[in-house]
Amino acid sequence: MRAFSRPLVLAAVAATVLASVVPLRAQATTPRQLVLGVSVPGAPWSMTELDRFERDAGHHASLVSFYASWRDEFNRWGLDQIAARGSMPIVTWEPWDYTNGTLDQPAYRLSAIAGGAWDAYITRWAQGARAWGQALALRFAHEMNGSWYPWSEGVNGNVAGDYVKAWRHVRSIFRTVGATNVSWIWSPNVVYPGSTPLAELYPGDADVDYIGIDGYNGGTMFGGWLTFDQVFNETLSQVRGLAGKWLIISEVASAEAGGSKAAWIGGFFNSLDNNPDIFAFVWFNWNKETDWRIESSPAARKAFADGIAPRAW
Repeated sequence: MRAFSRPLVLAAVAATVLASVVPLRAQATTPRQLVLGVSVPGAPWSMTELDRFERDAGHHASLVSFYASWRDEFNRWGLDQIAARGSMPIVTWEPWDYTNGTLDQPAYRLSAIAGGAWDAYITRWAQGARAWGQALALRFAHEMNGSWYPWSEGVNGNVAGDYVKAWRHVRSIFRTVGATNVSWIWSPNVVYPGSTPLAELYPGDADVDYIGIDGYNGGTMFGGWLTFDQVFNETLSQVRGLAGKWLIISEVASAEAGGSKAAWIGGFFNSLDNNPDIFAFVWFNWNKETDWRIESSPAARKAFADGIAPRAW
């Protein structure tokens, strides 16, 4: 594991939260303080589910993550709603037309992005972010090591090396515009047999601020019942070999079927205690492929509230 540099942006939780939390990373106290994040249906346009999550978790969510495709223009209204709660937005910025339903979307090919076809659009987002002026994180083209999005290499006409070129090109536009309030989270899926090697997809330390990892315990729905360590440890080892960056578990949740979700959540918090370079996580609180929510059962809700209570900043 390389030495860590102190986070510079994620800043607002940055100025108010992370500036205080990050120095604690090296202390490895158990339990230790973490930055709590969540993704819920509707937010930031409706805060009903976010209010419910915070009430059931018994704690304020300092990070609120939501999704925007490249059909969407920059819209500060949603960011304002998050900031007004004292939270920081994480935008998962997806270069595709999510209504298309296929991986064959040549307009969004990585080579087209790197070649400038989307520069006007990217510039509008960068200008909007700069004008907004508050701390914002972008999770551009996440889970790129899989094969289920049109920005993955090996689909949609993308070839090896295209992802890094596209990432660097997009970030260079934000630099040119002067959107220095934006943090960049490079966020692969947990590795699996056949996934694209992470080393081929990492844009480099100069172009990445934080590394996020997405992973789930799918239970009997998919993958079998797996502990946090079984889901994440191999990927954690690989990303630590790539860079000395602070880490975010950028999507995580557990199914109910196949084991005790409450026990899994307890083990999740214990595992975070044992990984002091993970300073934040985002719980995927959706009833989607299965009921990932902490409210999927009274026992799961209680386990989450009990686990976060002594740890959340």
